[in-house]
Amino acid sequence: MRILFVHPNYRSGGAEIAGTWPPAWVAYLTGHLRQAGFEDIHFIDAMTNDISDAELARQMEEYRPDVVGVTAITPSIYRAEDVLKVASQVVPDAVRVLGGVHATFMYKQVLSEAPWVDVIVRGEGEEICNELMRAIDKGRWPAERHSIKGLAFRDGERIVATAAASTVKDLSKIKPDWNILDWDKYRYIPLGTRVAIPNLARGCPFTCSFCSQWKFWRDYRVRDPKDVVDEIEDLVDNHGVGFFILADEEPTINKKKFVAFCGELIARDLPRRVKWGINTRVTDIYRDRDDLKFYRKAGLVHVSLGTEAAAQMKLDRFNKETKVEENKEAIRLLREADILVEAQFIVGLDNETSETLEETYQMAWDWQPDLANWSMYTPWPFTPLFQDLKDQVEIHDFSKYNFVTPIMKPAAMERGELLDGVMNNYRRFYMKKALFHYPWRGTGFRRRYLLGCLWAFMKAGFQRTFYDLGKAGYWGPQTKKTVDFHFDESRTIAEAQLEDWEAAGDRAARAAERREAVRAQTKASKARAAEVKACGGGDLQMEDV
Repeated sequence: MRILFVHPNYRSGGAEIAGTWPPAWVAYLTGHLRQAGFEDIHFIDAMTNDISDAELARQMEEYRPDVVGVTAITPSIYRAEDVLKVASQVVPDAVRVLGGVHATFMYKQVLSEAPWVDVIVRGEGEEICNELMRAIDKGRWPAERHSIKGLAFRDGERIVATAAASTVKDLSKIKPDWNILDWDKYRYIPLGTRVAIPNLARGCPFTCSFCSQWKFWRDYRVRDPKDVVDEIEDLVDNHGVGFFILADEEPTINKKKFVAFCGELIARDLPRRVKWGINTRVTDIYRDRDDLKFYRKAGLVHVSLGTEAAAQMKLDRFNKETKVEENKEAIRLLREADILVEAQFIVGLDNETSETLEETYQMAWDWQPDLANWSMYTPWPFTPLFQDLKDQVEIHDFSKYNFVTPIMKPAAMERGELLDGVMNNYRRFYMKKALFHYPWRGTGFRRRYLLGCLWAFMKAGFQRTFYDLGKAGYWGPQTKKTVDFHFDESRTIAEAQLEDWEAAGDRAARAAERREAVRAQTKASKARAAEVKACGGGDLQMEDV
């Protein structure tokens, strides 16, 4: 049986400015399938190679696959649907499969607007995909599709979701096939080297209200650090990778495993040949202040911190469980350890104003991270914060849900003014860094890295790809009132399907609610008892006479 995976051709002007990122999902799925005996697997990276639908159709006809599989995050969902529409036209007998976080929770809407999608894999894909491919290979598809957990599909006029499959419990079975990728294509611009995105842990124990990852992965699991370093050694030795970013939401949460990971890298002398970066929480940096130089020795050179907001009110709304004053201290600690630090800010909620945007700029400059990034709040329809704000969400064109397009319209600003305010923050921050910091502060690797980051920004700026500015028609403050984001206003939204989906964070929240209810009940009982004693000096009742 021949399987063809396709990465959809979607670009946003966000993360792509730093380089060309390898689609790790296909390596993890392919590795699991190969262990199950499937060998005839092929891959088309339509995004990296900028492949048109016409060229995609030609290549599909050449492969003549039995299965076409594609994944999508929310902003790429329409392009993923387009890939499978092409497949329905040129290889109509192939089973058309869609996976990813958006389709997992929005399967009813996806199957309604794209009826040519045969089946959706809901949740963590490796084990579900194996079951699905075995059924197709043995001729049991579609007759036995109702018996496979973790799927959604159309059955006549009905849309059916089978019971949710378990998450992958034995992570030692996760052995990605990195050979499926053409490594010449994937480069990290700041260092001019090949880049990879391996995975140490899955899930997150925290429940930030704007994030969907903790809900998608459902529970938090960490792989054996030696297995992960085996992967990295393979990436360095056999694929020429010189920089990697851990795909984890928060790889430092399990400190014991993270320290073991760093120790294994050092033991194999890998930091001499490969550098790496992570995203993590301010609180973990605070906790690990005495270990940061050890992390740097292991090759960690770039930490992106989820500072998220300059105001404590926003941090509380995001359920970040951090304090504003901790952000500045974490940045200082990282810089002292010679680790480059990037501060992430989320802007563009309903209460954003020119004053709050200025506040984030002033805070960023006061904190002095090496890099700063202002991301537009994106109201994923399957997150807790969306439930609070959904009546204010006017744009349902998911192709713009990409962290660079203002989806929400603040009460006090137009979207063009919001974009202009964010660009003003970028201009001021990086102009001052370019003139007074990057060329003159630090030597060797730090200076080279920062100048490489500046080059990536400048390149995207000249090409008008940064924040999709060319497409939106933004050329500076003089155009803020004429910006056109080209929203498809015909798009509507359906409710996310969450009723059969339980994450560890949901269970923890309910347990906390129960504990609080018991405490409140106990407190009320004590108060009532005190009132009885106060009235008569005791709790004995007068006998009837």
